Amino acid sequence: MNERTRLSILIAFALLAVASVFLATRIRFSFDFEQFFPQGDEDLEFFRQFIDEFETDDNFLLVAVERREGVFEEHFLRQFHELTLRARELPQVEESQSLTKLSYPLKTPFGITSLPVIHLDEPGRYAADRERILADERFVYNLISPDATALVVFLKTKPSIQLRESEELIDALDRLMGEYDFETYHYLGRAYFQKELVAMQKREVMVSALVSGILVTLVMFFIFRRPWGIAIAILSVGLGMLLFLGFLGASGRELNAISALYPVLMIIVGTSDVVHIMTKYIDELRRGVNRRTAIQVTIREIGLATLLTSLTTAIGFATLLTSRVQPIRDFGINSAVGVLIAYVTVIFFTTAMLTLFRTDQLIKLGRSQAFWERSMDRAYRFTRRFPRGIALGGILLLAVCALGISRVTTNYSIISNLPSGKKITQDFRYFERQFAGFRPMEIAVFAQGDYRADDYEIVREIDRVEQFLKSQSGVRAINSISTAYKSIHRMNHGNRAEAYVMPESEAKFEQYRRLAQRMPQQDLKVLVSDDGRKARITSRILDIGADSIKAVGERIDRWIATQTDSTVVDFRRTGTGLIIDKNSEYVRESLLFGLGLAILIVSLLMALLFRNGRMLLVALIPNLFPLLLGGALLGFMGVELEAGVSIVFAVIFGIAVDDTIHFLSKFKLARNKGLGIEEALRTTFLETGKAIVLTSIILFFGFLVMLFSIHPPSVNIGLLISLTLCSALLSDLLFLPVLIRKLMK
Repeated sequence: MNERTRLSILIAFALLAVASVFLATRIRFSFDFEQFFPQGDEDLEFFRQFIDEFETDDNFLLVAVERREGVFEEHFLRQFHELTLRARELPQVEESQSLTKLSYPLKTPFGITSLPVIHLDEPGRYAADRERILADERFVYNLISPDATALVVFLKTKPSIQLRESEELIDALDRLMGEYDFETYHYLGRAYFQKELVAMQKREVMVSALVSGILVTLVMFFIFRRPWGIAIAILSVGLGMLLFLGFLGASGRELNAISALYPVLMIIVGTSDVVHIMTKYIDELRRGVNRRTAIQVTIREIGLATLLTSLTTAIGFATLLTSRVQPIRDFGINSAVGVLIAYVTVIFFTTAMLTLFRTDQLIKLGRSQAFWERSMDRAYRFTRRFPRGIALGGILLLAVCALGISRVTTNYSIISNLPSGKKITQDFRYFERQFAGFRPMEIAVFAQGDYRADDYEIVREIDRVEQFLKSQSGVRAINSISTAYKSIHRMNHGNRAEAYVMPESEAKFEQYRRLAQRMPQQDLKVLVSDDGRKARITSRILDIGADSIKAVGERIDRWIATQTDSTVVDFRRTGTGLIIDKNSEYVRESLLFGLGLAILIVSLLMALLFRNGRMLLVALIPNLFPLLLGGALLGFMGVELEAGVSIVFAVIFGIAVDDTIHFLSKFKLARNKGLGIEEALRTTFLETGKAIVLTSIILFFGFLVMLFSIHPPSVNIGLLISLTLCSALLSDLLFLPVLIRKLMK
């Protein structure tokens, strides 16, 4: 590399770095449950049509205010009532409701009047109010906890509220709550999720970048022990990371829940490339060749192998494009581009910088080289002496993997994706325990023939479905058009709890319907469509896991199919929760398809590189073990296989195959020089083994950085990838030599 070429490369990268700094400021974070909807699913299309007719099922924010001695205390109730009234003025809030604003309709000889649910100004009636409220299924788990230690303010928010609006609302609500002396309070709702989970994402990206940077600095210090060697390595890795951030900013990409992996991936992939290139360049200089020749040999021998490893890693990530979940697809394409950016940075910028320095300026030579040579020679001799033991170990590992894989579950829950130790997680658990939880579960109702959704026959069927829902464990906060008629029936029978049932005759029902039309508080618009042909049953179900909820849903579907009159009305389950949970059905499908595609493409690359069918088999077999071990670890660790965790296998295959390519590329070069199989294997261990082990150590500790995460799936991803990449190293060093000796005689 001449002086002019080197200078041009360095200037070009300097300009790109400056541009990337500017573009990186345009990166935005986002979180929305709709991101995780499986695109192209028929249930998703139905749900979108459904909310067009009615409204979204997550446009609420719940504020639970707790008093452990009980909420029926005058000072507490007055403060709570004032909070309810003032909450209506919060930004993005369309309506506020609580028990202190509600009243019971009461029929008198002079017409319909109302009585307050809670007699705020008459403390002497609190005991009777408490008893009546806790016996009313309309309120328990909705607006009051079953032990009467908490009340809820229900805030109806703007539909499809966005991040900036959510932050504005929660900040205003925090200020309002600060004006009262409530013991404790809890939030639950879309706006709260958006604000807190985006804050978590920002924290995750910063922490993972910082810890990874410190890790790489330490690794480079122990490898090179010279300021210039350390500086070139860190500068190369940091520049690749900066250019990647510039790409994200320029392409308008938004960072989501799994974005914390980006800094880790870019840093460790860049570090792996740097170590391979620098190790080879230094080895050539130690042989006595000049810098120009050394860099040419390095690019020719290691540059091609590194290009192939970058391509295979990028292919592994690109297979995530087979997912139906948009954040997973985004992660796949972003990571694939990032890997290629890291390669281009190393192959041009790093090599240009290396030619400026002598060997003793880049690395401290000493006993460490002899240590690596002894260690790699022992590893080579071990594979030669114990081939049967290695093969038996592989068979035993397969048996263990089969056992672990049989335990894999897709029983995904929302709580497993919330940040550890944070208030949002504590609040979520509180609402699961004391109220109806968060997961909406809707049932769409379609009147058949000439019926309308508010006809007696339809409402009677709706009420029967409601009663069945109440029998299902975990299903709470059920509401429908039948609620209005049961409330009127109760009103006409002295507000007795046992009178909260459907009217016994169609004539009585028609009387109630006329009455409901004259009662403005009986607002049925959110429960019946404008054309009167469709209705909805709303409810929420506890976070018992996607598979468990699916089982509940199937029981509901079977009951509806056999116990309702389909000539009168048709029912169909829908809702945000159902759509998100369907991801578990697609994860396995897209995972197997994506991995199969990756293996096929990598096989074609291997075939082009080695032009030998047996070598292709040698290359693929060791890389199946890390994938199987990853699946087994999911089962043994009890980690649910959900959309976020599914990226583990793309990362494992994409990165694990890298060391295989480096090993076999060196073996092929040695064979091309006329060496026999054993001599070529020993040379490969001595010259490439060190770089493979070092990069694997970097990968292991690099992904362990995710243990600092407060996001449980990120912790699981980091641990799974670290452990399986260790198995990939052992698989390459143990199985590759045995397979070569067996198949390449």
